[in-house]
Amino acid sequence: MTPDQETHAQLRAIVNAARERRAEDVVVLDLTDVSSTLEYFVICTATAGLQLNAVQENIREKAQEAGLPRPSVEGPSERWLLLAFAGNIVVHIMTKDAREYYDLEGLWSDARVLNFPEE
Repeated sequence: MTPDQETHAQLRAIVNAARERRAEDVVVLDLTDVSSTLEYFVICTATAGLQLNAVQENIREKAQEAGLPRPSVEGPSERWLLLAFAGNIVVHIMTKDAREYYDLEGLWSDARVLNFPEE
């Protein structure tokens, strides 16, 4: 497996893990052409509290199974939780209000959106 194939398999594991816990509007941004320090953002929406934690826990478990190291965690807050995996994949789990307010997709509108259809 090439490094790109491995990264895409890891991204798919993260996307599927988020969807398993009912995260909504899961988006993967490829930042490799628009940032010198970041590679991929995974952004998803969850309700506050319990669902944020459930999504986060499932992503951590499935990402580790896919070969990613343990992430650093920023937060947690009731609105936004960030998981950073070894500098190349950053997962943003946000409430709908936080996602609309911070508009990461708008800030990174030059990034390519990767499509991971539901299985």
